[in-house]
Amino acid sequence: MASKLLSMRRFSRLVKSRCPSVPYPSSSVQRSCALRPEACINLLVSSNTDVFPSSASSRNFCSRPFNIDESQGPATIDYRSLLQEEDFQSLADLTIHDLQEKLEEYGDDIQIDGFDIDYGSDVLTVKLGALGTYVLNKQTPNRQIWLSSPVSGPSRYDWDKDVQTWVYRRTGAKLYEVLESELKQLCDEPISLS
Repeated sequence: MASKLLSMRRFSRLVKSRCPSVPYPSSSVQRSCALRPEACINLLVSSNTDVFPSSASSRNFCSRPFNIDESQGPATIDYRSLLQEEDFQSLADLTIHDLQEKLEEYGDDIQIDGFDIDYGSDVLTVKLGALGTYVLNKQTPNRQIWLSSPVSGPSRYDWDKDVQTWVYRRTGAKLYEVLESELKQLCDEPISLS
């Protein structure tokens, strides 16, 4: 209930900042909104009929337009058109199993307390003791391999047909190169994954 009230207060501040003529909602409005958030906007509109138009065609909360250009937002991607599910499953499984084997060999060569590799339910977990943990897993609906890194954080890799590898589209980084660089940085021992 406290989170609903906090959300209502944030909404009220937003309305107040966008439309200074709208008074801060009364405590009865706040209580109603905390109990039934879906009624919140209706209460605000009905209590401020001079600010909010009553016509159903207008959905703006204030007279100033927001000037949102929909073309500036991210494009929707149909991942099924990029890579068929069977191809994705095959490539992702091959990649994860290949990484598992190479990382197990790497673990035999380095001396790190708490080094452990676990694979189950399509998730590869590489524990480096106090240095952190890597997690790689398949995201079939998105046709991606997701990586959680103790160095660079989360990233999502798509299969790039042109270069035949997994690439993080936001930065252009390649999965194998990122892992090689970060593991060398963490463990002071180079590794070749590609």
